[in-house]
Amino acid sequence: MKPVVIVGAGPAGISAARTLLEHGIKPCLIDESLRGGGQIYRRQPANFQRSAKQLYGFEAGKAEAVHRTMDELAPLLDYRPETLVWNAEGGRLDLLHHGRAESLAYSRIIVATGATDRILPVPGWTLPGVYSLGAAQIALKFQGCAIGERVAFCGSGPLLYLVAYQYAKAGANVVAVLDSAPFSAQFRALPALLGQPLTLAKGLYYRAWLTAHGVPVHQGVTLKQIDGEQRVSAIRWAEQSLACDAVAFAHALRSETQLADLLGCEFAWNALNRAWLPQRDSAGRSSADAVYLAGDGAGIMGAEAAHMAGERAALALLEDMAITIDQRRAAWLEQQLAGIQRFRQGLETAFPFPQQWAAEAPDALILCRCEEVRVGDVRAVVDEGHWEINRVKAHCRVGMGRCQGRMCGLAAAEIIAEHSGRGIEQIGRLRGQAPIKPLPFGVQVQP
Repeated sequence: MKPVVIVGAGPAGISAARTLLEHGIKPCLIDESLRGGGQIYRRQPANFQRSAKQLYGFEAGKAEAVHRTMDELAPLLDYRPETLVWNAEGGRLDLLHHGRAESLAYSRIIVATGATDRILPVPGWTLPGVYSLGAAQIALKFQGCAIGERVAFCGSGPLLYLVAYQYAKAGANVVAVLDSAPFSAQFRALPALLGQPLTLAKGLYYRAWLTAHGVPVHQGVTLKQIDGEQRVSAIRWAEQSLACDAVAFAHALRSETQLADLLGCEFAWNALNRAWLPQRDSAGRSSADAVYLAGDGAGIMGAEAAHMAGERAALALLEDMAITIDQRRAAWLEQQLAGIQRFRQGLETAFPFPQQWAAEAPDALILCRCEEVRVGDVRAVVDEGHWEINRVKAHCRVGMGRCQGRMCGLAAAEIIAEHSGRGIEQIGRLRGQAPIKPLPFGVQVQP
């Protein structure tokens, strides 16, 4: 009998698995990581010495609760950690586990693939010592180490302040925080942000704590260049320069949508996320039969919303299997998710996208590091008359490398839109291609 499959063991995937088990369904839970928890509650290897309070701060209680739930569920599930889903075709998933490839058929699937950083390249971003905010957070949570001795945090979004706070709290030397969002934007967003007062309070606390502990926070400024020869030596913005040996940067988050694409989901432009997202209804049903979407992989809403969306998607799946569910619970979950969506709109007001980035990006700037495609190469293709992103990709190979455009695709679209004089929503999206993530050489096929 084909199993119900959940891809991703973050808050959404764990919540979905718990809900299915409570209704008598034993799902297969697949996750890339060694231990469940997702990025926000990333769990350390066994015998890790630092306490949850040190690692997660205010979120320690929630992180420990998620980890306990995962520990309780794991023996009851077909749980497959350290397993990459790299393709989906014909009702089957292609998996990779410890160098061995296999295929898994499914009856229904919940996609809870989460999010990664939105990267807007700057000169010097390919130097050793430059990390995304998420990667810097992984180093701290999973490995208990900082990315450098003098670390600068740059970009925008709530994660910027959270990771800077976590580093400083852990004893790292945070030399500065550069936030491209002006204070006036965050002030304008307050009415919408007040809808989630506890979340707002935590964000304000991180900002105030950094200032109180001597970490310079510069608002309304944009990282212009990262200097260095063998590795990072300084950052520059406006007319200022600051010595450092590591940089973590990103402009908010982007949803991991490649698997949903390969599963046949329809996509639509989402202005709030400034991205093409797979379509879903309020319960998590996608446009593709037997495919359900939950968490940040279908739109950035945060850990609390992911937890609720995972449960709601599981309830929708159960309902479609003619299994009785608590309709009042389902309605309550949808109501809560709608409220969080309003808060999310406030966050976009508080941390607006840096509209000037594409116009200011120099031609020599590396845009796609996999294929060494520069901004000028993309502009040259646009000058030839091509502006749909897949056509541009075919002409200059942007997004054709090992990451399949996961890191450069959104930035490339911004460059194409600005140089062609079109709206970003007109440029299209890079079509999902297998493998979703890089595969090693020498993969063995499971018989």
